[in-house]
Amino acid sequence: MITIYHNPRCKKSRAGLARLEEKGVEFNIKNYIKEGVSFDEMKHILMKINVPPHDLIRTQEADYKSKYKGKHFTDDEWIKIMMETPKLIKRPIVIKKHKAIWADPPENMDVLFD
Repeated sequence: MITIYHNPRCKKSRAGLARLEEKGVEFNIKNYIKEGVSFDEMKHILMKINVPPHDLIRTQEADYKSKYKGKHFTDDEWIKIMMETPKLIKRPIVIKKHKAIWADPPENMDVLFD
């Protein structure tokens, strides 16, 4: 099953959702802004996407600039920050089985369907 970590208020996330709909595949939507993301869930996403936590941080967000820019945190600390402030997580993230993709632009997710 495919899961998209989606923020309905985000234009890029809506574009990713539209791309999945165009593919005509079944998928689940996780509104991670509303539902949150657990520590273990984020660890699994990072393992599947194969990047360190900081690579999935939206560094242009005001919260990042005011609280975290220029500071150094461990991977686990970054994950806790992502849990506390989910709007800092880049979106959309699309997961299929053992692989995850940051789908910006939406065409990035096409590798999941090859």
